[in-house]
Amino acid sequence: MDTRDAFRMALDALWTNKLRTVLTLLGVVIGVASVIAVVTLVNGANVYVASKFNRYGADTYTISKQPSFMTSYQEYLRYQKRKNVTLDEYRYVQENCGHCQKVGAMQGATGKVVYKTQSTTDSTIRGYTSLMASMQNLDIVEGRDLTQSDEDHASRVAIIGQDIEDNVLRGEDPLGKEIRVDGVPYTVVGLAEKQGSTLGQSQDNFVAVPLTAYQKTYGTAKTLTIYVKAGNAPGAMETVGDELRVLMRGIRHDRPDELDSFNLDTSDTLAGFFSQITNSFGAVAVAIAAISLVVGGIVIMNIMLVSVTERTREIGVRKALGARRGDILKQFLMESATMAFVGGLIGVATGIAGAKGITYLIDFPSTIALWSVFVGLGVAISIGIFFGVYPARKAADLDPIVALRSEF
Repeated sequence: MDTRDAFRMALDALWTNKLRTVLTLLGVVIGVASVIAVVTLVNGANVYVASKFNRYGADTYTISKQPSFMTSYQEYLRYQKRKNVTLDEYRYVQENCGHCQKVGAMQGATGKVVYKTQSTTDSTIRGYTSLMASMQNLDIVEGRDLTQSDEDHASRVAIIGQDIEDNVLRGEDPLGKEIRVDGVPYTVVGLAEKQGSTLGQSQDNFVAVPLTAYQKTYGTAKTLTIYVKAGNAPGAMETVGDELRVLMRGIRHDRPDELDSFNLDTSDTLAGFFSQITNSFGAVAVAIAAISLVVGGIVIMNIMLVSVTERTREIGVRKALGARRGDILKQFLMESATMAFVGGLIGVATGIAGAKGITYLIDFPSTIALWSVFVGLGVAISIGIFFGVYPARKAADLDPIVALRSEF
């Protein structure tokens, strides 16, 4: 018996018992769909976060009070004891870093934006130094960027996101309009490009003002983040990193025997750490989903054993007509593998649809990993073959005379 004949007979047998086949496939479908959905969502989150961090460029350092991601509450408490990163430290780095190409700083808060009778209460208020918008690759589509003069004089001017224009200004020409940010008047001088949303949260609901003006309203009690662009010259990252560490340790009076009292990271470091976290969660979810695959394999084995029992006389007739042991073995293995393969195909489609459904409902990023599709199908077929071996061997080992005497 060649493989094509075995495959055709397997499909015929599965089609003859459609309800049984569907119920048998559930375990494999659920298992494969879960794996595909988890991998698609984890991959999407990693790609999205990497793109957001890389918005600053791979040649950018961040200096902050604490890491962006922490693994325990105790670690959080330890970092909270550090001194804040201040505006004076930003200026010190800006003035003394000889190898730095650009230096910027930013603070953020959530506040209320009002224009005439329209308002929003959950907007992000950003305090920018003059270079921050360009360092974030944030294009200004109308008007101008913040300038060094705005920063020096704490000018009450602002750049707004698209949501502020749409929902607060209601489509009016934003340039020159006076908005109130937590009660403080600012004149709109620029409109930023649309950035979209992630995890259901818009990235365009913001107002950016000069950092010095921001601190007049919100004070200096909170820490800020310093951004430093090192450039792409050979060895620039190492040189700038060493220089930044020396400058920050000096101004913060860190003793030689002490660890840094600040965090110095690159965008690659932050994206890599996030990737480790999501991959760990993904691995746990995949391991749990694998239980469904094992259960599905056991169900396939049980159904195939029932099938062998029901078709005992058929097996006897085929052997009496000259079918060899290997033919019977191939037939039943092909049947179980085909059943698992079909379940795998349905599972892949269901998993991708489920992941994209989550993206549609809550805007969680998802990216299909082609390798996961092939792995899912490969695992499904392997499950079918592995759990189909015992029933197939049992069928192949039947004595034809005994099989012909069967009442089934």
